[in-house]
Amino acid sequence: MKSKITLFVMIFFSVLSFAQKTVSGKITDEDGVAIPSASVTIEEPGKDAILAYAITNSKGEYKVSFTSAESNVDLKVKAFNQRPLTKQISNSDQTANFKMEGEATEIKEVQLKTKMITARGDTIAYDLKAFDSKSDRTLADVMKKIPGIEVNTDGTILYQGNAINKFYVNGKDLMEGGYGTINNSLPKDAVQKVEVLENHQPVKILQDKVPSDQAAINIKLKNSVTMTGRGEVGVGGSPLLWNVKLTPMFFGQKSQWVVNYKSNNTGEQVENEGNILAFGNRFEGRRINASQNDWLNVENADTPNLPVKRYLMNSVHYVSANYLTNIDKKKEWELKANANYTNNAVERESYAKTDYFATTNEPASTVTQNIFNNFYTDKAKGELIFTKNAKKGFFKNTTSFSQYWNADRGIADRTSTIGNSDRHGEQAVESPTTSFQNSLSTIVPWKEKMVNVLSYISYQNDRQTLEVSPASYLQVPGFFTPNTSGLATQNMRLKTFEANHSANIGFSTKGWTFTPEIGFNFKSTNLVSDLSNVLTNLPAIDDPNPIYTPISAYSNDLTYTTATPYGSVGVNYKNDSWMIYANFPVNSNNIKADDPARSVSKDVNKVTFEPNIFAQYTFASFWKASVNANINNNFGEVNTAYSGFMMTSPNGINAMDANNPIPQNNNKSAGTRIEYRNPLNNLFFNVNYRFSDAKRNLISAPIRNNAGYTIMQYIEQDNHVLNNGYSGEVGKYFPKFKTNASVSYSNNTSKSDAYQNGFAYTSRNNAQSYGFKFNNTYFSWMSIDYNFNISRTKQVSKSNTPQLNNENSRSGFNHNLGVFFYPLENHTIGFNWDQVNTSAAEQNYNNGFYDLSYQFTWAKKKIDFELKWMNIANKRVFETYNINPQSISYTRIQLRPSQVMFTVKFNFK
Repeated sequence: MKSKITLFVMIFFSVLSFAQKTVSGKITDEDGVAIPSASVTIEEPGKDAILAYAITNSKGEYKVSFTSAESNVDLKVKAFNQRPLTKQISNSDQTANFKMEGEATEIKEVQLKTKMITARGDTIAYDLKAFDSKSDRTLADVMKKIPGIEVNTDGTILYQGNAINKFYVNGKDLMEGGYGTINNSLPKDAVQKVEVLENHQPVKILQDKVPSDQAAINIKLKNSVTMTGRGEVGVGGSPLLWNVKLTPMFFGQKSQWVVNYKSNNTGEQVENEGNILAFGNRFEGRRINASQNDWLNVENADTPNLPVKRYLMNSVHYVSANYLTNIDKKKEWELKANANYTNNAVERESYAKTDYFATTNEPASTVTQNIFNNFYTDKAKGELIFTKNAKKGFFKNTTSFSQYWNADRGIADRTSTIGNSDRHGEQAVESPTTSFQNSLSTIVPWKEKMVNVLSYISYQNDRQTLEVSPASYLQVPGFFTPNTSGLATQNMRLKTFEANHSANIGFSTKGWTFTPEIGFNFKSTNLVSDLSNVLTNLPAIDDPNPIYTPISAYSNDLTYTTATPYGSVGVNYKNDSWMIYANFPVNSNNIKADDPARSVSKDVNKVTFEPNIFAQYTFASFWKASVNANINNNFGEVNTAYSGFMMTSPNGINAMDANNPIPQNNNKSAGTRIEYRNPLNNLFFNVNYRFSDAKRNLISAPIRNNAGYTIMQYIEQDNHVLNNGYSGEVGKYFPKFKTNASVSYSNNTSKSDAYQNGFAYTSRNNAQSYGFKFNNTYFSWMSIDYNFNISRTKQVSKSNTPQLNNENSRSGFNHNLGVFFYPLENHTIGFNWDQVNTSAAEQNYNNGFYDLSYQFTWAKKKIDFELKWMNIANKRVFETYNINPQSISYTRIQLRPSQVMFTVKFNFK
C-alpha cells in the first residue's frame, strides 16, 4: 500500500518539476501600442501540435507555461491585421517581447464559424449546436454529450469527475443548487452556449483571496430576456397511463422564475427535481436536503438492478415554484423564494425462496416469502433567501421549512418446511416529520480586513409508529407476544436540535490570506420510544441463574449531546499557477449520553487536531495537478447509545448493551489527482488516487443471552478500515466524425476487521468498474447514443474459524443503446435497448428491454407528436439467484408490463 502512495507522490512531483518553463512578455504593434486578444502558442519544432497557449490581455501582456523534452520550441503569435510571427526560443524560463508588423488583408469572402469549444482564462465555453442531434429537445439531452461533462442518474452534473458548486442562468443562481428542473426542461433552442467556470469562488468579495477547486456551470441564453419552457402531455394504456410535464420559465435582467408541474404513473421519477445538487461553499452558509430519520420500517419488497423506469409502479404529483428578483437599484440584493410539494404513491411486490443446506445441528429447510408494499409520500417544502453578493460585502440568510406526512404499508406471507411457521402479517408505519433550518452568513470589510460571521440553527421532530397485526406474526428469538391476536406496536419520537456559530477575521498580504476563526457547535438529540405487546421469554422454573427483564427494557428516554468549541486558522494562497488552501482547527469535543432508567451514563471529553490541506498546480495551459489530505474524528450518534429494546422492523428487535463505550473514530485520508483539458483538440482526461484509514476504538461482538435474543456488544479494541481506490476517465470529441467518446475505469478495495459469535475475521472487498460512452451525429439520417458498464465485485472473509471463511464474487454488464433514424424531414424513428446481465457462481441472468418510438414534428409550431411502445417483449418479472455457503436464494420481482403512450411535446415560446 505504501509503495502505491509513494509511486503516486513521485509521479505528482516529477510532473511538477518537469513543468517549470514559463515565457511571459508583451505584444505591441510597430508604434509600440499594445495588441489585445493576440494568440500566443508554443509548439515543438516540426510538429503540428500545440503544447500551450495564451491570449494577451488589454495591456498586450501574456504568460504561457509549458513542458517539453526538446531543447528549443517555436513561439507563434497571431493577431488581427498583423503579420503572423514565429520565433524559436530556448526551452527555459524567460521574458520575450515582440513587435508585430501591420498587414492589410483583402477579405474576399466572410464566413462566420463558431468554435465548438473555446477557452479564456478559467472559462471554457461549449457551443451547444456542435453537440446536439435532431432528436434532442432539452438542455439535459445535449449536456450528456459534451466532453468533460457528465450527468449522473440523480441529475448531478460533474465536470472532470467532480460535482459543480453552482448552476447559473445568465449569471444568476435562481435554483440555489436545485438545478434539475431547469436542466431537464430548458429547451435547447433557447441556449447559446454552456460555460464552465473553473476554480469558481461564488462569493465575490473572496474571489481574489480564498480560492476554490470546484467548477460552476453558467447557461448563457441567446436573449437577455427570455420567456421559454417545455411541456408534455401524454396518455397510454395497459393500464390507463398519464404523463404531464408543464414547466414555463422566464429569465430577465432583474427577475427570473420557473414554475413546474409534473405528474405521471409511467415509472418516471420527477419528485427528486427539487433536491439540492450544488451546495456552494461554507462562506455562503449551510444548506441541506432535509430528510426523515427513518428508524422504523415495514418489510420491503426487493428492487432489481435495473433502470427505475422498468419497475417503479408510481402515481406521482410534483409541483414547484422558484422566484428571484433584485430588490435594489444597484442589483446587488436578491430575494429568492422557492416552494415545492410532492404527493406520491408507490406499489412494490417481490417473491423470494431460500433453500438452507442441512448442517450437523439443523435439517435442510426451505423458506418462502412474498411481500407487497404501498409507500405513500406527502411532503411540502418552502424556502426564503436574502442575498447580497458584491465586491464590497456579502450577506446571505436562508430560512427553510419542511413537513412530511409519510406512511408505509406492507403485507407479508412466509412459509417454512420446518415446524408450523406459516405466517401472514400486515404492517403499517406512520411517520410525520417537521424540519426547520435557518442559515446566516455575512462578510463585512473592516479596513484592510474582512469579518465573517456564520450562524446555523436546525430543529427536527420525527415521530414514527410501527404496527404489526397480528402480533403472532413476530417470531424473533427470545421474544413472545402475550396477546397474539392484537397489535405489536413500536412508538418512537426523535427530537434533534443543532446550532453552529462562528466568527473569523481575514487579512491578506502578498497573495496570502489568513483567517483565524473561533466557533461553537452544539447538537442535542432526544430519543423516546416504547414497545408494547412484546415481551422476552421468561426463564424456566428450574433455571439456576434466572434472568428477568425489567419493564424499563422496553422503552428508551435517551439524550445524546455533543458540544464542541473550537479555534482554527485558515491559510489560502493563489497566483497564476498555484492554488493552496488549508485549515488547522483544534476542537474540544464533549459528548454525553444519558438515560438513567436504563443505566446509561457515559461521556467523552477529548481535544482533537483535524487539519485539511489542498494544493493545486496549473501548468502548460492544459494541465492541473493536485494533492489533498485531511484528518477528522467522529464520536457516534444516538443510534449507537440506546439500550432499550427497539423493534426497527417486524424481522428484528434490537438492543444495545448499556455498558458500550462511546465510539471514537479517527479518519485519515489523502489523495492526488492529475487532469488535462485541452479545448484546442477537444481532449479531456483525469486520473485520481485516494487512500483512507479509519481507526475505530470499538469492534462489534454480538452476544446471544440466556433468553434467546441477541444484544449488540462492542469490544474496546483498536481496529482499522482501510480503503484505497484509483480511477481514470478520458473523453474526446472528434469534430470530423461528429463523435464524442469517453472511457472510464475505477478500482476500490476495502479491508476491515469484525467479530461474529465471539470469533474474529477479516473482510476484504474489491469492486472494479469499466465504462464506455459514445454518441455520433455524423449521418444526417441517423444518430447514436451508447453507454455500457462492466462491474466486478469480490468479497473474501478469512478467519481461524472455518465456518466464517467465505468467498463471494459477482459480475455484471449493462448497456443502453439509443438509435434515432430520420428517414424524412420532421419524422423520427427511435429504438432503445436496455440490457442488464448478472453472474454469480454458476448462475447467469440476462435481462433485455426494448422500446420503439415514432415522432412527427410540426416544424412551424415546434410541436412533437410521439407514439412510444415500451417494454416490447413484455418482460414482467426480474429473477436473480444468490449462492451462499449455507443457502441458495431465488428472488422474483414484479416489473412494469408492456405499455403504449401517445405524447404531445411543445415549447412554451
